[in-house]
Amino acid sequence: MNIPNDPIMLVSYLNTQLRDFYPNLEDLCKSLDLDQEAICAKLKAIDYSYDAAANKFV
Repeated sequence: MNIPNDPIMLVSYLNTQLRDFYPNLEDLCKSLDLDQEAICAKLKAIDYSYDAAANKFV
């Protein structure tokens, strides 16, 4: 799966996917064959982290 490389665009893309199609980040990553730890590390660099209760990066 080709996802945005820019962290800000990535946050937007992932939050849209989580809102519309996936109940949690783990399911999204499995479905799209993404490395969850790498995604979280990349977004942590711009002060975003996954909020499981809200099912989005904040």
